[in-house]
Amino acid sequence: MLHVNVKTNETKFSIPVPYVLLNIGISILTSKLLIRHANKWSKPHLDKKNINFSFPSIDRSELKHIIKELKKYKGLELVNVRSQDGTEVIVRL
Repeated sequence: MLHVNVKTNETKFSIPVPYVLLNIGISILTSKLLIRHANKWSKPHLDKKNINFSFPSIDRSELKHIIKELKKYKGLELVNVRSQDGTEVIVRL
C-alpha cells in the first residue's frame, strides 16, 4: 500500500492508496483511447505555439512490473518534500 502524508500548519492527513488502485490507474492512463484523446485535445494549443509533440504510448506491462517490484520494498520513502511555509508531503511504500 502506498501512503501519502500531507501536513500543513492547520491540518494533517494521510491517504492510503492500495496497489489495486495503482493498477487500475495504470490501465486507464496507458489506454490507447485516452492517449488518442489527449493528442486530439492538445493539438489546437500546440499548433498555436508551433510545437510538434504527441503523447507517446506507454507500455502497460512495464509499469505493472515496476509496481510489482516496488511491493518488495515496504517502508521506502519515494517523496519527502518540505516547503518554506511548513507544508510537508511524504510518499512512502
